[in-house]
Amino acid sequence: RGVRNVMEEVAYDKKAKGPDPQRAIQFAPLLRETGGIDGLTGCDLVVEAVVENAEVKKSIYAKLEPQLADHAILASNTSTIPITGLAAALKRPEQFVGIHFFNPVRRMKLVEVIRGEKTSDQTVATAVAYAKRLGKMPIVVGDGPGFLVNRLLFPYMNEALVLVTEGVPIKHIEKAATKFGMPMGPIELYDMVGIDTALYAGTTMYEAFPSRTALSPLLPALKKAGRLGQKSGKGFFNYENKKRKAEPDPDLQPILETYVKGEKSYSPDELQTRLFMPMFLEATRVLEEGLVRNVRDVDLGLIFGLGFPPFKGGLLFWADTIGAAGIIEQLKTWEDLGERFEPTPLLERMAAEGQKFYEK
Repeated sequence: RGVRNVMEEVAYDKKAKGPDPQRAIQFAPLLRETGGIDGLTGCDLVVEAVVENAEVKKSIYAKLEPQLADHAILASNTSTIPITGLAAALKRPEQFVGIHFFNPVRRMKLVEVIRGEKTSDQTVATAVAYAKRLGKMPIVVGDGPGFLVNRLLFPYMNEALVLVTEGVPIKHIEKAATKFGMPMGPIELYDMVGIDTALYAGTTMYEAFPSRTALSPLLPALKKAGRLGQKSGKGFFNYENKKRKAEPDPDLQPILETYVKGEKSYSPDELQTRLFMPMFLEATRVLEEGLVRNVRDVDLGLIFGLGFPPFKGGLLFWADTIGAAGIIEQLKTWEDLGERFEPTPLLERMAAEGQKFYEK
């Protein structure tokens, strides 16, 4: 199955928007499959991409690392689990790094290179060079739950679930996001990522930031019902048509009725504030922690890794169009929702001093 998926991806012709048999013939000899760790011992770089579960990953590293060459780099494609923790039991933690690709990999240019506490400069430089050789755009970020992009994505997606449980129709949430400029709504994005994967990642983020995470019963309920998103044919939407296009599914209604009481309505502007302000506030925390080099890394990361609308210039550039004082005023409407809508110290300082993220 893995080999088939790889060949389907590499055979895709962007111009023809479909498979090209000649590409498959050209690249097939470069792909070698193996059913076990023994087949990886000669690799200079191994990227682990198993389920988003720290214990599963560590169990693989324990078997894999002793069989790799002394110079080999071991990397993880984890989207949320801190690299330092994953490297804790490794004999060569300096040669362990995060190399996080974004879905769909064929289309997404961004790669996060995540430096753990013990990751060496040479390992980071090699990971960056590897990503560039693949034609990707790497950014180096510090370690921590969710790293950069998923740490900022999580508050946005989490708020979408809160809105659903409040009784806001899914179609209203999706429309507000796409009208803002997002390539798809957050609910469809859950289906694309996979409900089980989102649940694993969400657990990691909740454990890291419980005071500003609103728990929702919807993902566990969908997982229990076998509705894992696009990969299973059903999630929040139905994908059983030939084009795998998201379609409303009446079978979802009984699940929603269990957890959603009544119906609530917000204007598109209010919905956009609910969705994007938690993302923005998390970005200010990332800057305060020094997780990224500068504001441009935040905006480039979200544009190329998340599909944040480029015409808005990026999350922080967009925030500058509102102004720190204006954002604080908007947040007052939602202060009853708790910490995830509270102004951060950085935002308050910027408002007091009239600062912008992008100063002229």
